[in-house]
Amino acid sequence: MTSSTTKSAFWEGFRAGAPFLLVIMPFATLFGVLATEAGLSVFESLMFSVAVIAGAAQFTALQLMTEDVPTLIVLASALAVNLRMAMYSASLTPYIGAAPLWQRALVAYVTVDQSYACSIVKFESAPQMSVPERIAYFFGTVVLVCPMWYTFTLIGAVIGAQIPPEFALDFALPITFLALIAPMLRTGAHVIAAATAIVVALLAAGIPYNLGLIVAGLCGMMAGAQAEVWLEQRKAEA
Repeated sequence: MTSSTTKSAFWEGFRAGAPFLLVIMPFATLFGVLATEAGLSVFESLMFSVAVIAGAAQFTALQLMTEDVPTLIVLASALAVNLRMAMYSASLTPYIGAAPLWQRALVAYVTVDQSYACSIVKFESAPQMSVPERIAYFFGTVVLVCPMWYTFTLIGAVIGAQIPPEFALDFALPITFLALIAPMLRTGAHVIAAATAIVVALLAAGIPYNLGLIVAGLCGMMAGAQAEVWLEQRKAEA
């Protein structure tokens, strides 16, 4: 019975994560193209995706590398963009923290925006799921996403500049994040955090080395946290 339920959870996660392939494939292809244009070999481009597997951080690092930005700034910017993974991990711990160490290690490696967004919504809406079912669901969401990320990075690196500019593969980046973020703006605090980050990012666009992105992220988190405290106080007083 447990095995059957775990299997069902896996395929449910599979169905939840599969639609993201529509944006993962052009997104990864674009990264492969840009990586080779930036001077990386095909092998280095592929290893970049295998080792980091974090699209936004990879694009950030790649752009800064092409601008000959100091290595320390490249690392700090990439880590700042990927800082959200630490928050993802903290958010998932109450649901899968009791899983065996090897499963948690593998979850840590394949925690990406898509797997987190699908899983946290499912876990919150189905608290009766067991830990094995949650683990199965989580892996179901990435069983296609991760291999396709590697595969299309390789394809992009191999075909490189042969892709016509009119294909405009860069459309995948904003669409990916819109698809991920929009369903998660469920409270006023979420909306305030997102709106604050957007406004600050626009105002700070002139800061060198894209550091305005870090400033915007920090301002958004502070605004969201403060808004949540304020909303909870209002709820308690009502």
